[in-house]
Amino acid sequence: MAAATYAFTTLRLSKPPFLSHTTRRHLRTLITCSSSSTTTEFNIKFAPPKPKLKSESKLRQTPAPNSESPESVSSELGDQLYIPWIVRDENGNLTLQTTPPARLIQAMAHTNTQKKKKKDNSNINNNSNKAKQPASTAEPKYSKAARRFYNENFREQLQRLAKVLAASGVASRRSSEELIFQGKVTVNGSVCNAPQTRVDPAQDVIYVNGSRLAKKLPPKVYLALNKPKGYICSAGEKETKSVISLFDDFMKSWNKRNPGVPKPRLFTVGRLDVATTGLIIVTNDGEFAHKLSHPSSNLSKEYIATIDGAVNKRHLLALSEGTVVDGVHCTPDVVELLPQQPDILRSRLRIVIHQGRNHEVRELVKNAGLQIHALKRVRIAGFRLPSGLALGKHVELSPSNLRALGYKS
Repeated sequence: MAAATYAFTTLRLSKPPFLSHTTRRHLRTLITCSSSSTTTEFNIKFAPPKPKLKSESKLRQTPAPNSESPESVSSELGDQLYIPWIVRDENGNLTLQTTPPARLIQAMAHTNTQKKKKKDNSNINNNSNKAKQPASTAEPKYSKAARRFYNENFREQLQRLAKVLAASGVASRRSSEELIFQGKVTVNGSVCNAPQTRVDPAQDVIYVNGSRLAKKLPPKVYLALNKPKGYICSAGEKETKSVISLFDDFMKSWNKRNPGVPKPRLFTVGRLDVATTGLIIVTNDGEFAHKLSHPSSNLSKEYIATIDGAVNKRHLLALSEGTVVDGVHCTPDVVELLPQQPDILRSRLRIVIHQGRNHEVRELVKNAGLQIHALKRVRIAGFRLPSGLALGKHVELSPSNLRALGYKS
């Protein structure tokens, strides 16, 4: 025991270059178990001690007679300082060997010893700086007007089949969908039953009831009509007194004015009842019609109502309070009694609304206790019916007129 004490006091054991967490835990368990047991015998040999200076060698005490001499240990292990490996042999005894265990060598062989790459923050910083910097706006190769002209006249976008049929003048959007569901429409030789199929009229071969659809769609047409009394706002072909029948001469002269261009299918934007006259928009642009007639557009509409009988202040107050139309309380924006004219004996009211419910102006006048003799619409948004436009006549809308209607496309 004295020899072992001498060995521990004079020997400095170096730490192995690599010990995994499992190996260190295993060694701690072995040493703890061996120290706690009183009957365990250790067969451990130590490497020779670290060489001492001459002054230290003179002061070294003589070892005990039962201990091994440093010379014997040096002869067995050599003059090198070996790293001790405490392992358990086949008999279960703890021994000290100069080479690491086989399983530790295998673990070291399969361990990834490459250093972790540091994150390159330079690229991240550069990207963040680029994101913060405003993007440089390069000058376009072509002007905005030139690009718009190209997109409108040459570039054909894929569109829904039902929309293409309606724009080509086959039928209305709903009737076109019915034709597709009935299997009367073929695309590139195959029957198409899906109205939402995307097609290109310039590339795809489309047949409707055996007749081929024109490759080029008709241009967009925007017309303002002074609707006369007795005409209904319906695009049905069987209606004898339809608003669309007022454009027969326009459609007959289409081929002369636009040779080789398909005829448009016209329809009205919104409706006026059969007894109401005045301004109504006629077009073949479904998107324009939807935007103009949708309640979200909130476009104001001005009417001139000719009244039978006298109009007093009580009637004007009742008109200003509004009334309920189709379950919705409607209130006019403006109610004004117009000055009396020498050639018109009846009173006239100027009424401005923005909701545009069915028969809204007639319901307002009726709720106020008045009776309408004639009703005429004279304005939609910023576009007013031309004063010189006769009943039943129309005029083409210019881009400035479309902007006055609130259409920016």
